[in-house]
Amino acid sequence: MTIGDDFEITVSKNIRYTGAAHGAEGAGYYSVIEFHRWLQDLADDASSISDDYMDITRDTPSDRSTDNIVTLINSYNIDDEASEHLFDGSIIQAAGDVIYDGILVYANAGMDLQVVQNGAIIATDFWNSIPHGSALKGLNSDVANGISHRFMVKTRSGGTDIDGRRLVGQTRVWGKTYSEFRINGTSRGNNVMALTYADDLNNESLIATIAGYDTIVNQVEGYIGIDVDNNSVNEFYYSRWTKAARSINDFYERMKWVTRQASAETLYGLNGELFRGITHEVDLQNPSGTWDEPFEAVSWGSGATAGTGQMFAINHETAPTKMWIQLLTGVAPSGTVTITGATSAATAQNSGTPTERTLSFPFCGASTGSAIIGSYGLGMVATDLTASDKLFDLTNTLRTPPNFVTFTVGGVESAKDYVLVAPYNAGLQLDQLSLNGALTGAAVTSAVVNEDIPSDTPSTGTIRVLRASGRYTRHPYSAWSGKTFTITEHDFSSDNAENSANVFISYIDKVADGSSVDFTGVYAADRGLFIRVRYGDSLAPIKTFETTGNLGSAGGATTAIRTSDM
Repeated sequence: MTIGDDFEITVSKNIRYTGAAHGAEGAGYYSVIEFHRWLQDLADDASSISDDYMDITRDTPSDRSTDNIVTLINSYNIDDEASEHLFDGSIIQAAGDVIYDGILVYANAGMDLQVVQNGAIIATDFWNSIPHGSALKGLNSDVANGISHRFMVKTRSGGTDIDGRRLVGQTRVWGKTYSEFRINGTSRGNNVMALTYADDLNNESLIATIAGYDTIVNQVEGYIGIDVDNNSVNEFYYSRWTKAARSINDFYERMKWVTRQASAETLYGLNGELFRGITHEVDLQNPSGTWDEPFEAVSWGSGATAGTGQMFAINHETAPTKMWIQLLTGVAPSGTVTITGATSAATAQNSGTPTERTLSFPFCGASTGSAIIGSYGLGMVATDLTASDKLFDLTNTLRTPPNFVTFTVGGVESAKDYVLVAPYNAGLQLDQLSLNGALTGAAVTSAVVNEDIPSDTPSTGTIRVLRASGRYTRHPYSAWSGKTFTITEHDFSSDNAENSANVFISYIDKVADGSSVDFTGVYAADRGLFIRVRYGDSLAPIKTFETTGNLGSAGGATTAIRTSDM
């Protein structure tokens, strides 16, 4: 087929594509210079032929600036369908009121491309159609030169640029690397997008498997303090994800799944396929109203200063000084432009130049297979992390977690077996710590010991304290610091705990609430543990199970043996 077979020119100067549809046998695709040459060839004919109303008596249809820039003049025009069959340059028409600009994509063959325009994915991705008889996915590819796609996109309509002619090209295909390339304003001719598209060695799971990992959730959206580096001072992030019982690489794959091509998931009010992460940190002044936390749509400015975004975090709902957004359309807020919340109607002025933040693809950061190198501002539950993981808070400061490790006792029966895990020293170590001052009051809320509390002590848990009666009573603590446990209020007045009385940390001290029980602490050095499991019910008692274990740099585990005592 030739270009003349696939296009027609009507008496009304409409140039329309009449050939086979994308992907069908014989579908036609032609460069803009071929298109111009065809028009000029018809224009010098003595009379019109076939379905092309064009000859020497008609107005000149087109003008060439370069081989990649063609202007349709004298009211000649193409429509969107015709533009989909032209490439390698720009078509300008309607005295410059309508422009189709050329896109040239450098990527590996077979790359599936989405294009974001004016805050939305362009729904008709004709450039990914497979031409009949070709093994390549992208239209008009040139494999020898590393070109995966060549096509045109309408960037101006009705005399107005569509979002300032800004485009974002992205690829989010399961099992492949994610990437994006921004064009901040197309030019006439070919506009380059360069994207990576290769196998992601840390994304090898079946998509259906990762779709089922719904325990991996974002516990808190918006501005949240987390003590990731375990220095007793919170840093701030815009999320608090938990991987639950999954591995850190499962978390990475789940984040890819949530933001994959054609995702139906929602993050911070945006479809997952459009979610990119924080693009700008904005300083605020002169706030008014109450912002709709944790997220809402925001807008600002007019004309050249106009823009829209999605707020992911703000550091105070009524008196904020900072806001973190993903830019959706237009330009980032600048100068003293007023930013307005779409649902709250709260306002604040931008102060100075926003800080543009580097994006990660996928948005969560990179996986090494056994650790996460987090993206800007991404927060996770601190105890889900190990010393190999790296997070960056909203000040863009690297935070390295301590090595949180977990010890598990398995093989127990829920609601039956009582499990005690305590320090080991030739048996159950009762004298791990000692009281600094007697506990004698009626409403005691703290227990101070002589020794520094070990750094691997769980952040919350239980201790056992030797009472004057000789009993070791159980006391839950909600926090500890230095040498002090903050305990649940308790009456020690009738059975005190003497000065220097023994205290030990009971790492697990409860009736099992599942087939296994565990505790998590910060690894400092290997710790020997004493484990005891008992169930003395008269109908189905078991013999006392005792063993020792070790909490090492990778955690530890043991399995109880339930031997009948009937």
